[in-house]
Amino acid sequence: MYDLLILGGSAAGASAAIYAARAKLNFKVITKDLGGEVANSGEIGNYPGFNVTNGVELSEKFAEQMRFNQVDIETGVYIERIVRNGKTFVVTAKDDSEQSKTYEAKAIILATGARPRHLGVPGEQEYYQKGLSYCTTCDGPLYRRKIVTTIGGGNSALESILMMSNLASRVYSININPEFTGEKVYIEKVKNLPNVVLIPNAQTTTIVGNAAVSGVEYFEKASGDKKVIETQGVFIHIGILPNSDMAKDLGVTNKFGFIEVNTLMQTAVPGFFAAGDIVNIPYQQIAIATGQGTTAFLSAQAYLNKWQ
Repeated sequence: MYDLLILGGSAAGASAAIYAARAKLNFKVITKDLGGEVANSGEIGNYPGFNVTNGVELSEKFAEQMRFNQVDIETGVYIERIVRNGKTFVVTAKDDSEQSKTYEAKAIILATGARPRHLGVPGEQEYYQKGLSYCTTCDGPLYRRKIVTTIGGGNSALESILMMSNLASRVYSININPEFTGEKVYIEKVKNLPNVVLIPNAQTTTIVGNAAVSGVEYFEKASGDKKVIETQGVFIHIGILPNSDMAKDLGVTNKFGFIEVNTLMQTAVPGFFAAGDIVNIPYQQIAIATGQGTTAFLSAQAYLNKWQ
């Protein structure tokens, strides 16, 4: 029986774990890997304390600090289900060898993150981090005075276009729908930008390149034509998928699968907390996730102090 189980080993989970170790709790970190989506990031220039770093280096710093604080970490574990058992929680999982594992704790911090929704087209996997990114905030500054393309039609795509219009020489926008679905104020701004070329009602079919991205091929739904545009950077913003299936029995997710939390990272289930990209709070950024991990731990600690 643990006081606390932290599920996830990226920014939010690492932050919670460091605090838990310093508080001398009986706890454990269980995770598929250390780093998660942070480790998949390219150059990072907006995380406090580092002028410039990258996802692999920053993830290793998180892991190094957990090891320094003697955090009990179990990697290679895939969480399958979390259920309430009276006042405690039972977590069932499997390791890399498909062996079943069971854990029990008084409190849980779920920090398993989210993953970007992929287009599923040729070239997408090959050119990831070679001109293709799922995070404009992270990688956009690398494409100053270059030609870029944002794919998507919601708020995250619109925000990407707005940001890149100030950095890139030209911004193409490919939207599978005839119109954008985001906020009207964003849409009006994007439509009036002189260096933005809108390509609505078009389906991306291929990411083109050699050693790096060089273009995007798309299918024009109205005419039936296939076209290719030259581009040096591609930003895909068609949604993110929370890694929350294991919590579906607790009734804490919204219709999109994100964990519903308040400002203290508390869910509707006492003793169950969540932090990072998996929660319903907007803006998926590393610095935000670490702050949420800290908040989740402090809330969990307050809960455990009253636990009987």
